[in-house]
Parts: sequence; C-alpha cells; structure tokens
Amino acid sequence: MTELINTIDENDSREAVYDDAGATPVALGEVQSEGAPAEGSGAAASGGCHGGAEEMRRAAEAAGKSEILDQYAKDYPQGPHDQPQSMCPAFGSLRVGLRMKRTATILSGSACCVYGLTFTSHFYGAKRSVGYVPFNSETLVTGKLFEDIKEAVEQTADPEQYDAIVITNLCVPTASGVPLRLLPKNINGVRIIGIDVPGFGVPTHAEAKDILAGAMLNYARLEAEEGPVQRPAGDQTDLPKITLLGEMFPADPIGVDQMLRPMGLAAGAAAPTREWRELYTALDCAAVAAIHPFYTASIREFEAAGRPVVGSAPVGVDGTAAWLDAIGKACGVSQSNIDAAKNAFLPAIAGALAASPVKGRVTLSGYEGSELLVARLLVESGADVRYVGTACPRTKWSDPDREWLEAKGVQIQYRASLEQDVAALAEFKPDLAIGTTPVVQKAKEKAIPALYFTNLISARPLMGPAGAGSLAQVVNAAIANKSRFDDMRAFFEGVGEGDVAGVWEDQPAVNHAFRKKQKRKLEIQAKRDANLEAPVGC
Repeated sequence: MTELINTIDENDSREAVYDDAGATPVALGEVQSEGAPAEGSGAAASGGCHGGAEEMRRAAEAAGKSEILDQYAKDYPQGPHDQPQSMCPAFGSLRVGLRMKRTATILSGSACCVYGLTFTSHFYGAKRSVGYVPFNSETLVTGKLFEDIKEAVEQTADPEQYDAIVITNLCVPTASGVPLRLLPKNINGVRIIGIDVPGFGVPTHAEAKDILAGAMLNYARLEAEEGPVQRPAGDQTDLPKITLLGEMFPADPIGVDQMLRPMGLAAGAAAPTREWRELYTALDCAAVAAIHPFYTASIREFEAAGRPVVGSAPVGVDGTAAWLDAIGKACGVSQSNIDAAKNAFLPAIAGALAASPVKGRVTLSGYEGSELLVARLLVESGADVRYVGTACPRTKWSDPDREWLEAKGVQIQYRASLEQDVAALAEFKPDLAIGTTPVVQKAKEKAIPALYFTNLISARPLMGPAGAGSLAQVVNAAIANKSRFDDMRAFFEGVGEGDVAGVWEDQPAVNHAFRKKQKRKLEIQAKRDANLEAPVGC
C-alpha cells in the first residue's frame, strides 16, 4: 500500500496526498496570446482541432472554403453559442447516408473523430461499414490527402454494389481546403457526392442531415432535367403526391397518407430518402410538406424544381385543420374536398385528445427539429407548456407553429443553449422537463421528473389520430413519479453535492488556493497544446 504522506499546505494544514507528484516543478512561462499566428499553413498550423473554431474557420477561408462557409452561415445562422452543444454535427449526414440502400460512406477527418462518429452511428443501429481515409501533417499540407481520397473513391465505385458514394470532409480537411468539388461526379456509373461538414460551420447534427439531403436532391434534380430517370420500386399510385421533408416516426407517413386521400392526394417520398431512386419521386411532387422546417438547402432544391413548400404538420386538431387547408390550397384542391378530409379526421383526433389528457406544467427542449410540433400536441392535450427550446434556427416554415404557441403564452427559444434550457427549469419549475441528456440530468438533480426527448418523445407518432394520444401515457407516468424523486431526495439529504458528496466525520474543507493554482496550470498547458504544430487529431 502506498504510504500516506502528510504535508503541510500554506493555506490548509489538513490536506493529505498519496505521493510527491505535487512537488514536480511547473514552468509558468509566457503563453502565446489568442489569435497569434502559428507557423506553417492551414489546419496543420492551427494545431489541428486544437486550434479552436475561429482559427480553423480562418484557415478554411484562406484555403478556398469561404464560399461554402458563407452559404452555411446563410442557411444555418449561428445562435448564442458558436459550437454545437449536442453531438458532432457530422453524425447527422453520416446517419442519412448509412440509412440509404446501395450507398457507401467515406469519412476524411481526425482518427478520433471518425472513431466517435462510427461508434455512435453503430450504437444507433447502423449495419454498414464506414470508410476512412487517414492523413497526417505531410499528406494534409502537400495535397496527398486529396489524391488518397480520390483513390479510395475509385476503388469503392462498384456499380454492382452502389448507386452513390458519399465522401465527407470533417473539421481538419475542411480547414485545410481539401477540394472535394474536384472529384469526378460519376465513376463507373456510381454517383460521387462530396460534402464538407465542419463543426465550426454547421451548428447541429440536424442541419448536417440537410447538407447531405440537399446535395443529393441537387444531383438528382440535374439528372432529371437531363432526361428520363428510374421509377422507384413500389411507386403504386398516380395520385399527386406530397413529399414529407424531415425524418419522422415510421407510422406518421401512413397516417398522413390516409388524411390526404379524401383530397385526391397521396403521401409521397419522405426526404431524406432511403434509396437514390426515391429522390426522383421526392422531386416529382405536387407540394412539399416541411415537417422539419430547418431543411434550408433541401427546400432550395424543391423550389428550383418549381414545387410549393408548406410549413407545419398535421398535429392536434388546430394543427391538422390548418395544415390540410394549406396543403389543399397549394395543390388547388376544392374546398369541399378539403372539408371532407377535415370532417373525416378532426373528430377522431379531438376524441383521442379528450380520452388521454395531460395535466401538469411542462418545459421542453431538444435538437431534432420537431420540438414545436411536440409542444403543440402537448398543449392540445391539456399540458401547461411554458417553454420550448430548440437548437435549430427560426425559419419561415416554422412560423405557423411559433405563432400558434406564442398565442397560447408559450415562450419559444430558437438556437437555445443548454444554459437557457436549464434557466427555464429554474424559472418555470415544471412538473416535467422534456429535454436533452444534460437537461434531464439537471432536472433530476432538482427532483423534477424528466424525459429524454430523442428516445422517449420523438420516437412516437405525432400526426393524425394515432399521434393525438401517443404522448399522454409516458408523460403522465413521468409526472406521477414526482413523489419518488421527493423520497429519494429526502433520503439522501445532507450528503453533499459534487466533490464533497459523501458521509464524512468532518465536513471537507475546500482549498480555494490549491484549486486556483491547479486551474492556472491546466490553462497554461491547454494553451501550449493548442499551439503545437505536430498534432492533427482532436
């Protein structure tokens, strides 16, 4: 057993240490100021991912990526935080590619980024391998990395296996200006889609889905303009179709299709699509329903194809009535047919809501893009919703939902930060908090029942009669657990919090001088690491 060495600190004689590591001398030299240029060029000069978002953005602009970064800034405006507060945004585009049939996915980025993204994608059920093109400082600076990517794409382009290959630049290759636009557009009949998804230019993984979906729609639209394209398998109806934009619960498109039939319409493809040929169906529609309103690049492609776009979704009684009116108007449907659809489904939705009421005050936050729709459904179910925070930006396609919720007294926060979501807990003191993992954690620490938005809320139908009563059971059950949280909090009362939690003979003394000294050491070391030229990975 290591001998316990009792030492006397100048500020606290009760400190105990187990070795003499604290006696190691630390040089407190001058630290290079933030923003000072490092030697070298591109991302390698900025210390790879260690250089920080601003340094990498400057490097990317200097390397010829200013046009695409400007487009991202226009499509996906930043919020109060300039970095994602959820997972790496590239997970969104990676997931879209991995869910498509006959589509290969290749990543170019730091090894640790690729590991994290592939781990997360397979954790969420991906059943396909992810390609990876490694690099080092030399291949990055000399341009050899682009040649390696081109070679990897050429080796992968087997038309017997793939319709398309998606190659994604992560942060460091984007900052270094690796020009995916110079890749061939087609190799052996296999389409090549190159996209940049840097964490310093794309705020959320939800918007990264739009980057890839928009790139694929652009490619498919240009193909369709050149001549005949393949008809998707299973395209059985000749009715005018409504493309559903945004990922949604599998039962929702079926319910939407049933509501559209009395108007002489049908639900078409859901974009992002599951195979390449569905992109043609998505474009060949009567109108687009922007279920998730942040798909800016995708909407640009639909508008270029001359398709009208309708915001919101058929959730609740008011939402369904307004949505059916808007879709019918966009498609030139007679008012009598619109009324027939409303008369067929609105009473069933109202009945389902009445049969499954929700009683309690709720705050809601998430990063999926459907937060306002869920809030509408909760309000119509009887919940007292006080706050809705979404990591996604405000667009005109979300205005119908925003206006309806604000008229009900709900506070809406676009580009919500974690700090704003947590502040809502303190201000509104809800009976239930629905949110991201850190929000749920904060709520439970305060003995407030909480539900994880992604796994427990968005993984349920929301639309039509099926969605009307889908949330009541899980929400009411969570609210009913309040007494259990109170019991646990009372049981553990007095054990402390954080690093002083536990059962002690004497209350631990916090050595503020020691903490300040250690914090200074860590800050110095972090700044030194940020200015190292050799590391490329994050």
